[in-house]
Amino acid sequence: PERMLSQSSIGARSRDVFGLRCLPGECVLQRTVMVRKKLTAREGRGWLSGTLFCTHFRVAFVPQDSPKADDNADPILLGDHDIALASIEKVVAVGPNRTKLVTPNSSLKFTPEELVLYCRDMRVMCFLFDRLTPDAQVIEITYTIAKTYQPLKPGSVLAFQNAALGSVEMKQFLSNRRRDSHMNWFESASDWEQELERCGATSWRVSSVNDRFEMSNSLSKFIVVPQKVLDTELKKSFAHFNEGRIPRWCWRHPRGSDLLRMSSFQNNIYHEKDDIRNLEMVLFGCQSSLCVVVELGDELPSPADIQLAHSRLRALCLGDISSSVSVPDDKWLSTLEGTHWLDYIRSCLRKASEVSCLLRSGHLTVALQEVEDRDMSCVVSSLVQVMCDPHYRTQHGFQGLVQKEWVMAGHRFYSRINYHRESDKEESPVFLLFLDCVWHLWFQFPSRFQLTDDFLLALHDGVHLPLFSTFLSNCQRERCKRSQNVGQLYTPVNGWRDMLGPDSSSDTSDPPLPPVWDWALQYSRERRDGFVQPVAPMPPLQLLQNGNLNTNLDTHRLADAGPGSVFLLSRGAFTCPANLPPWRSGGSGAYRKSHRRALSCENVPGLERLLKAWALTELPQNTATASGSKGPLDPYEPLLPLLMGPCMSLWRECYLRGALHAQAFSHPVSANRPHPVDRLAQEVQQLRDQLTQLSPRAAPDSLTMTSDPRRPDTNLNQSTNNSTFLYSALRPKSTPPPTSTNQHTSRGPPSASAPPPRPTRDGPKHSFLFGHSAVAETRSDPRYHPPPGATKLPKSNGSSLTS
Repeated sequence: PERMLSQSSIGARSRDVFGLRCLPGECVLQRTVMVRKKLTAREGRGWLSGTLFCTHFRVAFVPQDSPKADDNADPILLGDHDIALASIEKVVAVGPNRTKLVTPNSSLKFTPEELVLYCRDMRVMCFLFDRLTPDAQVIEITYTIAKTYQPLKPGSVLAFQNAALGSVEMKQFLSNRRRDSHMNWFESASDWEQELERCGATSWRVSSVNDRFEMSNSLSKFIVVPQKVLDTELKKSFAHFNEGRIPRWCWRHPRGSDLLRMSSFQNNIYHEKDDIRNLEMVLFGCQSSLCVVVELGDELPSPADIQLAHSRLRALCLGDISSSVSVPDDKWLSTLEGTHWLDYIRSCLRKASEVSCLLRSGHLTVALQEVEDRDMSCVVSSLVQVMCDPHYRTQHGFQGLVQKEWVMAGHRFYSRINYHRESDKEESPVFLLFLDCVWHLWFQFPSRFQLTDDFLLALHDGVHLPLFSTFLSNCQRERCKRSQNVGQLYTPVNGWRDMLGPDSSSDTSDPPLPPVWDWALQYSRERRDGFVQPVAPMPPLQLLQNGNLNTNLDTHRLADAGPGSVFLLSRGAFTCPANLPPWRSGGSGAYRKSHRRALSCENVPGLERLLKAWALTELPQNTATASGSKGPLDPYEPLLPLLMGPCMSLWRECYLRGALHAQAFSHPVSANRPHPVDRLAQEVQQLRDQLTQLSPRAAPDSLTMTSDPRRPDTNLNQSTNNSTFLYSALRPKSTPPPTSTNQHTSRGPPSASAPPPRPTRDGPKHSFLFGHSAVAETRSDPRYHPPPGATKLPKSNGSSLTS
């Protein structure tokens, strides 16, 4: 009788059931006592004792010593040790000498000793049953989980949503919940005008020509177009582009360049003279001299390629203890390379770096062109803005960026994530590839981001939970029809018009779905505090006039192009084909064939040599800063990552956090054994304290305020030819912890009885460990003694800009 607790005894009014804090309307189906949960390396390893529950919404684990829940607190969907049933991919029971994949129709002929749950978000949850646990409870909870969790199929997602949010109390709670007012949702004209004002794009305006989705079903209601283009002229341009996705404004660089997005041209449409003029006004935007069309289809992977690579990565990282097939350790890295996942990340970062360098030159329009303009253009445009704009490296700025370039731009979340498993042909984790690219930027420039990897990991996990309106539609039109219960009616006089009534495809009984940005509904205060880190204050934006700064080596060769020139950037080369735009012939002077070629990224390892040549233009400014000038570096200089093979890393906290066979790749974070990076950071802190004692007359800030060009973010771009610095910056992440006694003695770690606290992200961990790697190396030399009058740390030969 205990295994099936009736809903009458655990109704919507109940809040605490056997120590489990239930949602309104949630009922417990089965519970098992004396269960131990295996902790991952991120959680400190070991085992945690507690009670395992299975409800009609989740599998919950309550630790034995967990504090009593507050009945007056707002509900949280999932606890720190909970798994949503919709996130479970398969259930495996482990016996004394056998394992079995448990399905709703399978039968167990042994009592499981362990229960392993494989999740869609790359987690593997392992529960160990105690010998004193009754066998009946073990078998019953295994069957209950296997029968309650259902592989996603058409119709099962709505049932899962009703199980989590369908109660009357939960519907009322979500309906009265306010959205975050600190982020820009880009759902109204005022939101877009606020972004135009922030970027200083005074020559652009917000158009509501697509307010009823008549011009394009996949675009948002409001688009940004040049001031000089009227809506009547703009309507004639939609038919000339695939799915009506005309060139539209995305972002403006402080130096005057504009970033646009558009789909491919429709060559089979007859172009009249007025149409040509309107199209060119939209394509050139507010620039009159130069337009560079960046073709994204030639160098970037297709959605099918991304899906195949991600499937191979899942198979490699997760493994499967239910089968005997596994990858040998000596072939693990080669198998990882064979997935091509890191190659696709490198391609996206390379293309975004090229576009960032183009925008930096000023006085031109860069238009990203993709066939459908709904996949890789979202990736590249978002990465460019993360690289160039510090605002989008904050939590609220990044959330607004996803709203602008993904949600409102019409990325097919519903089809790409494929919650309903209706068609595998459209499934492709394009958004997860973008998150991995952002993680690589954060990994190389941690001090330039306010958001942390914990925030990116939480967003990654939210994609796999079919509860959020952000990911359950393909465009704003579908989202409006569901949330506002809006249908459309066509009449010959008025055309398509919205209507309210029973003809709508949505059901009023469906629960209101919250956005993924409602973090208080998903995580506790302690978890949400880890989403951000302190960063240096950003100086005010100083807009520059177009054409004042055109020092980019790559685009300087295009300075002699005639007015109205359109160039195509593809595979690292600038060309001007006769069919771009398609209504132009090759005989026109302004659209003549161009034989000027930029530095090709096909002839060098990645984009390193091109980026190094670009960085040399900043050498005089950086040298002046190093000699004592107080001029800070421009915060809007793009963050150009290193793209060579050793610099591309696997997102371990995401892909290897639950892999049972790959736990050795992660370092344990425990009180008795600090992380190697923490030990090295503490040594640098000790050295800093010694220097402070030896130089009492020096200012306290003189030890930390070193020259700006020696910061880690600058060195990563300008010291590309120094292999010693390169590997010293990455070694703490990949070197296993030392085990010998001699190493512990020479490195001088703290004692196990009194471990030091972990340094903050803006502490010595980043400002000294990576920026002054030579200091840590001199620690082991007892002959090193800084002079009494020293006020600065010794310079590193590998990070000097003038070397």
